[in-house]
Amino acid sequence: MVKSLILCDCMGSQPIDADQVGGNAQVKCSRVQTALCTSQLEVASRAIEAGDAIIACQQEHAVFENLAADRGKEPPGFVDLRDRAGWSEQGAQAGPKMAALVAESLLPASFTRSMDVTSHGVCLIAGPGGVILPLAERLAADLAVTALITDDSDLPPDRSFDAVRGRVRRLTGALGGFEVIIDGLQQPIPGGRGAFQLTEPRDGARSACDVVIDLTGGTAMVPAPDKREGYLRAHPRDPVTVAHLAFTAIQLVGTFEKPLYVQLEETLCAHSRAGQAGCSRCLDICPTGAITPDGDHVAIDPMICAGCGACAALCPSTAITYEDPPVRHLLARMETLARSYRDAGGQDPRLLVHDGQGAEVIRLAARFGRGLPADVIPLELDVISGFGHAEMLAALTHGFADVTVLLSPTTERAALERELTLATEIAGPGRLSLLDERDPDQMSDALYQSEKMSGLSETALPMGNRRQIARLAAQTLNPDAKAPIPLSPGAPYGAVLVDTDACTLCLSCVSLCPSGALMDNPDLPQLRFQEDACLQCGICATICPESAISLRPQLDTSDAAMTQKVLNEEAPFACIECGSLFGVKSTVERIMEKLAGTHPMFADSQQARMIQMCDNCRIQVQFGRDDNPFQGGKKPQVRTTDDYLSSRRDH
Repeated sequence: MVKSLILCDCMGSQPIDADQVGGNAQVKCSRVQTALCTSQLEVASRAIEAGDAIIACQQEHAVFENLAADRGKEPPGFVDLRDRAGWSEQGAQAGPKMAALVAESLLPASFTRSMDVTSHGVCLIAGPGGVILPLAERLAADLAVTALITDDSDLPPDRSFDAVRGRVRRLTGALGGFEVIIDGLQQPIPGGRGAFQLTEPRDGARSACDVVIDLTGGTAMVPAPDKREGYLRAHPRDPVTVAHLAFTAIQLVGTFEKPLYVQLEETLCAHSRAGQAGCSRCLDICPTGAITPDGDHVAIDPMICAGCGACAALCPSTAITYEDPPVRHLLARMETLARSYRDAGGQDPRLLVHDGQGAEVIRLAARFGRGLPADVIPLELDVISGFGHAEMLAALTHGFADVTVLLSPTTERAALERELTLATEIAGPGRLSLLDERDPDQMSDALYQSEKMSGLSETALPMGNRRQIARLAAQTLNPDAKAPIPLSPGAPYGAVLVDTDACTLCLSCVSLCPSGALMDNPDLPQLRFQEDACLQCGICATICPESAISLRPQLDTSDAAMTQKVLNEEAPFACIECGSLFGVKSTVERIMEKLAGTHPMFADSQQARMIQMCDNCRIQVQFGRDDNPFQGGKKPQVRTTDDYLSSRRDH
């Protein structure tokens, strides 16, 4: 169904070309209004009554949502053209960008799986008594409070809440499911006159709660405390923040939806094999500690995961995939922006990836400064730390001339910096960058002054998982590559090199390769390799008993990377009995040299000959020998019914 786009030039402060903006066949533009949210509100009212309306104003969305509620209608859609395009030094040239932003707003929203988290309001407050006891008294009417006093303060006589003394040794879990271990726990003995008597200190006491308020003033009890839901922390000498925590804690009662940000496919994980360490990228990068080793693979605690997406960006095997939104939805947004921009007459668009804090910087730059250049298209994500090399390369493949990621103070940067380095090595310098600028004017200046690049003349549509996207993008960006692209150590693409003089073809590397990049040949003694499947996890190099394997990080964009090649092979040995090929000739000869005539089991020539036999012949020869270990006693005579009857008659 064609939607109605209600345009407004915001009191004449931005130029809008309705014909250019409405070039998309899925939307029909209204006449450009001037004061849609005030004197021309009736125009918006009629559009909302008609249904399928999109209001080209984000600032006053509450006005239009309330208007829809008054009319008993569904709230309209919104697209922000003013702050991201119209309010700009180059606003008169922003028609193609406006068309692209409108087209993106028409895409269906992605669906993120979630789970219910229930908090009953069981709250632990830890800190010095002088600070936590007044807070506990205020919260006791709304929450089931336990005050854990960490200093020598007396326990209060008030029994409206529990008060104990001790210190937190360990805290795990998240909202609705915290588990706490307390050392030095002393509980009151409720009886007698005067101050309460306390039990003897006890270490290792365990308890559970839904919400934790940490006012100890020391090191946070959990990693990345700002990202742990249900964990509230403030300095005990900051009364304003302490009061705010009290208000926040009261809101954390009820049933909440917890998004399942990532999905793990355990069979693809290359963490370890047979106790040999492999990939640990996700473990090293996770800021909250939500990822832990679990045998040959890792495990992800969805309650602790804060959804930064860094693990998915770094995962070499795509065992971890980000689902908020899925990569296919992000690719669809980028492709729509680039294509719609070109269809509206624009050339060489630039992509600016940012989060919610970056959106505020853009709004301030538009209202009080130069705004964004007309060719810079903003793409807002909930978090940008998961915008990895595959997404960066895909954006260039869609036709963006360059990609800039606008950092914010809360951005997890470690994964972004690693992924930017990898993407730059594949795409070449000058096209990808991180912009660490919080000042709106300086952010705008940096974008206006950046060197202009040209986008691809022939774009592509990368699809599949992250590895497949990166490979197709690399082929598109390097069409004339004659050799593999060299990459830095630690890259998830590369080749395996084998020292053929040292390799004995034991094939232990094949049995432990998590991705199947290393293979054997069931008919010949060969070690085969398919580079496209190699994760560079290093398990093969670690397990090799001869230290014959090394890794070379690179990205081979040719079709040769998709085929199997032989890394090492030797002549097979022919069985001296039947002539069947088995084993490796050099290995059999080496065993003969070491064991024949010296080892008790192969002392004579007849026994030594068995080393040179295949499995079948060895069994047959062994079975025919007088000292056959498989030989049993004489078979008992089979007795029939007649034998039993005859024996009975004889007696």
